[in-house]
Amino acid sequence: MAEKTDLAPGGAELPEMVRKIRARTPARLLVGRAGAAYRTNTQMELREAHAAARDAVRAELNVEEVFGSDVVGRWGWFEVRTAAKSKEEYLLRPDLGRKFDDESRATLKSRGSEGNDLQIAIGDGLSVPAVTAQIPALLPLLCEGAKERGWTLGQTFVIHGCRVGILNEIGELLKPRIAVLLIGERPGLATAESLSAYMAYKPCAGRTDADRNLVSNVHARGLRPREAADRILALAARMMSAKTSGYLLKEGTLAVEDRAGDR
Repeated sequence: MAEKTDLAPGGAELPEMVRKIRARTPARLLVGRAGAAYRTNTQMELREAHAAARDAVRAELNVEEVFGSDVVGRWGWFEVRTAAKSKEEYLLRPDLGRKFDDESRATLKSRGSEGNDLQIAIGDGLSVPAVTAQIPALLPLLCEGAKERGWTLGQTFVIHGCRVGILNEIGELLKPRIAVLLIGERPGLATAESLSAYMAYKPCAGRTDADRNLVSNVHARGLRPREAADRILALAARMMSAKTSGYLLKEGTLAVEDRAGDR
């Protein structure tokens, strides 16, 4: 994305207050106008950002091409997909992105392992560029942090055509204490490379967004990989302690008592 210029039309320097405001946000504030329209540079930046967002949504995730066969082999990743048979169907039928196809269920049962403390899955979601940009730095930090805490860790796998609700099926098939889905966020006009981590304690059929927690905006202008990993791991530890997740559990403080029980 093009850099915001700190010069006014004609090359004059912007006032200090304007420069400070614009430095605090990627939003296109105080960019000026040409008559009733944006200036040409602003209009071109918007078109560039919109094109990047469209490309991010439509892109297909080729795991070996993006990460390299050496990386895939070292991590032991395997690939599964949801019931959405194509990108078009995925976009038109969100419900199909919340369940695995039959072949993938069998793959998960044969190649996955049940009952681990932490199960991480990578989903393409609505932004493949987010996955390719953030996973290489974030995933090793999560895995190392889990091992340092003495947690058992399920084999990471990649889900094509993925929606957040797939967490329920991951829970049904692999029965982890905590499931973490690293998924590309819907791109906006500030960045198309933002990743989210959706998390749930013992997810199962019937659970909704109210039963999940979220660490979002993992990208160059938002959460950096180290901060994101620390927050995800700390939240997972709180879930294990409280034996719950979702609206009852607030990041930074426990909003549940022992009476919450094992859900």
